[in-house]
This record gives sequence, C-alpha cells and structure tokens, in this order.
Amino acid sequence: MISLVPITFRKACEYIDLHHRHHGRPQGWLFGVGVEAGGVLVGISCVGRPVARMLDDGRTCEITRLCTDGTKNAPSMLYGASARAARALGYRRILTYTLASESGVSLRASGWIDEGEAGGGSWSRPSRRRIDSAPTETKRRWSLALHGKGGNA
Repeated sequence: MISLVPITFRKACEYIDLHHRHHGRPQGWLFGVGVEAGGVLVGISCVGRPVARMLDDGRTCEITRLCTDGTKNAPSMLYGASARAARALGYRRILTYTLASESGVSLRASGWIDEGEAGGGSWSRPSRRRIDSAPTETKRRWSLALHGKGGNA
C-alpha cells in the first residue's frame, strides 16, 4: 500500500539525484509531494513556476520533476496529488512535459490533456555555447485545468 507524504525541497533533490533517469535537480520550487510504501520513499513530485516565460501568468504551475522507483500507481498518485494541492493554492492550470519517447500513460490515467509537441532541441547557440545535460529530443506538453468540474484534480 502506498500513501502520500509531505516532502521538502532538500529531500526531493536527494531523491532525484539517486533515481531520475535524465534530469538533475529543478531550479525552482513552489511545493512538492512524496509517496511512501512501507515507510520508504518511492517517489516525488516537484512543482514550480512554468519554465516557459510566456506560460508564467501567476495562476499556472508546472510539475518540473516527477520521479519514482517504479512502484505501481505511484506516478498517477503523484500527478493527482500535485494537481489537487495546486488547486487548493489557487492555481487554475497545471502543466508538465514528457519526452516524446515516453507514453504518458500515468498522465492519461490522471485525466491530463496531451497538448502535443512542445519544444526540444539544444539550448546551445553560436552566440552562447552550452553543454546539453538533458535529452534534446522533442517534448510533449500536458495540462490539466484546475477550475470548474472538469478533470481529475
């Protein structure tokens, strides 16, 4: 049996360092959610401001990291809990991104909408060279409206 637990930014970052497949710690933090099984942390969700400036309207937040050890139902539980917490804090919309190669099955199961391809590629430019530390493949943006009766938030 798994259950939700509060999580600190420090603890979430430690978990990401140990378990995330392709990303490091997030840059920002509004809040986070953890999930435990038998007293052991098996997954975390980090929620922050939208990374894309144009989406940062003060009423939209973004799950910037979601990481589990593979425990069944943990991702869906974290997506749902993150959305409910965001709604309780007054946010109207929550976003997240997946790599195009990822199925998004947990997001679909939690009632999120696939908004299609959104970005990808390298941050490096001739005028400002950078080393890519994350995958550069195309991403998919997912969203969930947090107001009204729609969605599973």
